[in-house]
Amino acid sequence: MSTDKGVRVWLRRHGAEQIAHPGGNLYAHLCRVSERLAVLGCSNELQAAGLTHAVYGTDGFDLALLDRADRAALRDLVGADAEELVYLYGACDRRRSWRELAKTGQVFDRFVRQVRTPNAAQLRSLMDLSIVNELDVIEHDPAVADQQGTYFRELFASWAPLASEQVIRDAQRVLRP
Repeated sequence: MSTDKGVRVWLRRHGAEQIAHPGGNLYAHLCRVSERLAVLGCSNELQAAGLTHAVYGTDGFDLALLDRADRAALRDLVGADAEELVYLYGACDRRRSWRELAKTGQVFDRFVRQVRTPNAAQLRSLMDLSIVNELDVIEHDPAVADQQGTYFRELFASWAPLASEQVIRDAQRVLRP
């Protein structure tokens, strides 16, 4: 597993600084997500996943820095647990998964078009990463908060029993009505 600095160099080499994203560019967003996860006391694996969460593209950001066929390259860079979370995050069909995620514990994988059932730790990490990602977008694009604030307040409240307490508190602070 590489160091955080090595991952940041890899992201720059793969063009993350040239990709527009709320708050500047994708690289800045990825760094902020990872740093926020660190401040919130999340694991090193979750921080590494936060730093690379969009590498395979996501349901909300279709541009990929690395082909999913090359998962071993990311696994070598961030470790198996972080890479698995990055894949799960990128694969998650939000429309088909998010609303019932806390009830079913199931993620519809948009890449292979199958339902996956992550274990409890993976599910918590997926929720924490998803929340922190959306909080960063909301803070850097006020229109998102205006348009989707109620949706995210309700969604994250439904995830509260499974997500990390400190992440939920941060979401409540950011998403105050």
